[in-house]
Amino acid sequence: MTINDTAKYLIHAEITTSGVVERSDVVGAIFGQTEGLLGDDLDLHDLQQSSKVGRIDVRIASERGVSRGEMTIASSMDKVETAVLAAALETIERVGPCRSTIEVTRIEDVRAATRREVVERATTILSETFDDTVMSSEEMLARVRESVRVGEIAEYEGYPAGPNVADGGSVILVEGRSDVLTLLRYGIKNAVAVEGTDVPEAVAALTRDRTATAFLDGDRGGELIMKELAQVADVDAVAFAPPGRSVEDLSRDEVMDALRNKVPYEAVVEAEEPLARAAAVGGEASPEPTEPVTDDRETADDRSDDESAPPDATGVSGDVPAGAEPAVEGVAEPTDEESAKSEPETLRGHVEAVIGGGTNQVSLLTESFESIADAPAEAAFETVRDAERRPYAVVLDGVLTQRILDVAAQRGVEQVLAREFGEFTKRPTSVRIRTAEELEVPA
Repeated sequence: MTINDTAKYLIHAEITTSGVVERSDVVGAIFGQTEGLLGDDLDLHDLQQSSKVGRIDVRIASERGVSRGEMTIASSMDKVETAVLAAALETIERVGPCRSTIEVTRIEDVRAATRREVVERATTILSETFDDTVMSSEEMLARVRESVRVGEIAEYEGYPAGPNVADGGSVILVEGRSDVLTLLRYGIKNAVAVEGTDVPEAVAALTRDRTATAFLDGDRGGELIMKELAQVADVDAVAFAPPGRSVEDLSRDEVMDALRNKVPYEAVVEAEEPLARAAAVGGEASPEPTEPVTDDRETADDRSDDESAPPDATGVSGDVPAGAEPAVEGVAEPTDEESAKSEPETLRGHVEAVIGGGTNQVSLLTESFESIADAPAEAAFETVRDAERRPYAVVLDGVLTQRILDVAAQRGVEQVLAREFGEFTKRPTSVRIRTAEELEVPA
């Protein structure tokens, strides 16, 4: 049915004929039998040409020799003229060779129907579209902060990343874009997404010259990505979301806790249950935060807390005689001659004693150059990894390997002095490394 744009009324009528007729027969009968009936002013041909009457729509069907149907005529005339035209339709008695009756059933006010539609639609808009919630000041500020941080998301070689990924000294590998957004929301800007288990080469290449931490979901997918990273990337540490949860669902405190409890990558990558192993090692190792370590020294309060550790923190069992030093498994016992000597008070003094003395030992030092632990040089990796306190410096009478350097960076060591360097694929920016020769100490 077509209604012209200026129509005010719509005439509805029913038609019945005694024989089979078609639409064209009905339209022809209407024009033929009303011609001259209403005078020149209401001639149907003239009314259509002046757009006062619209198209005549007829829908008719025949069954058992009888045709029945409906017709509609749009009118833009006033009520009186429209009513006269409707009455004229009922005067039609024949359609083609068949007797017929036409009955006007109603005249619809098109504008009233439109008003009803407007009211119904307005009711729907009012109930469904308007947001009745009132945002509090805190919510408003949180939304603004979040939008600013989300606006900072960038791309690295086509993959979602924080703005510091391209130039930073460390990088955090996460699974997807939503994880990057979550870390951005909490102020962490050096995350990049691997976008699933197919780790892209561009992201893997990042890990070869940066300190890299994998921060993964606490589910099977996270474990699979971790195992693939072991094959294609050079990751230093791994952190997991709590079991069964995703990084994107964590609160700020949960994110920071997970990153603080990251563990050396080698400690979990070969485990049958990486999640459980990461939790266990993370609780034991108490690693440093994931952000690159700066040149700032520990505060006096931090050192005081470390030095107040209970005597049994070394894991020694049994009674220790008064005045005797506890014997730590895996750490060389000092000889009588060594005990008689006073401990060096400077870093250079320790380098001269350990490397210059050809001891084949490794020594871990505090910020005030007090000895934390001493062990054979071949046990340097385990000694640094398992130290109860965070070493400030490591003095090694041996070859400094990539493996030892990586664990030193993970533990927050700030200086490493070694007899000589091995082959390095990357150097963490947080650790200053030198040879004894650079200090003019003969090795």
